[in-house]
Amino acid sequence: MNTPTVTVTIPATSANLGPGFDSFGIALQIFNKIHVKKEESPVNLPSMLKEAAALFFSKTSITPFPISINIEGDVPSARGLGSSVTVRLGVLLSLNELMQRPLEKKELYHLAVMLEGHGDNAAPALFGGFTIARAQREPLCYPLSSELRFILLIPDFEVSTVSARKLLPSKVPIKDAAANTADAAVIATAFATGKYELLRGAFQDRLHQPFRETLIPYLSEALVAAESVGALGGWLSGSGSTIAAIAENQKIAEEVVSVFQKIAPPESQFIITQVNNVGATIVS
Repeated sequence: MNTPTVTVTIPATSANLGPGFDSFGIALQIFNKIHVKKEESPVNLPSMLKEAAALFFSKTSITPFPISINIEGDVPSARGLGSSVTVRLGVLLSLNELMQRPLEKKELYHLAVMLEGHGDNAAPALFGGFTIARAQREPLCYPLSSELRFILLIPDFEVSTVSARKLLPSKVPIKDAAANTADAAVIATAFATGKYELLRGAFQDRLHQPFRETLIPYLSEALVAAESVGALGGWLSGSGSTIAAIAENQKIAEEVVSVFQKIAPPESQFIITQVNNVGATIVS
């Protein structure tokens, strides 16, 4: 008898996009592949995987059964590209498929948000494209042009999301909150309408990036350099350490890589990628 196995692919994500803190996210053409196999005897799993499986069984009232989980792919860990959600969502989707889909897609999304703590990565990872995560509501999702290029400067060091959040202030001035709100509205409008020129000058943030720059001291320099060669803008991806920029075409993207290479620390990785408008996919 064949042992039931499900394989899913989950895209990397870039979240926040500057002023869209804990809300905006984009799915990228970089993937992790998660294999979940039903086993006859217990398997020792890492706590993150165990927690995701336990939540699925709890919410569906299905009697838990042992599983093994294998993860492969290209999403770097703890670099601000949604590696944790690829794993958590991968487990949820695979178990749901193994059990003949007791949960709808929107229910899986809310479970992923429970595990992640916020939906900025969970929404694009599941639905693809540019997404706006909203508290206790369904996310808004918009496909983006395949002509857009996303340039990633990935340093050779990790940043803990928990540690990065500890750097954030408990209060912000009203003028900073208002400025972020206005710029976030411009970004949402640009992506929803395809008027990408509106993005220029809209990625400045006042809520989290200035405080996290102590972890990535060349952040501002990299963002200014990217815009100087034609990028529409850039941001700290998630809580870092990756810095992301967006360009209208491949030529500009390559120029952004050139200036990033002059700023980035040794052993950094540079990737030019595109949007993934599909999101999570059941492979088998």
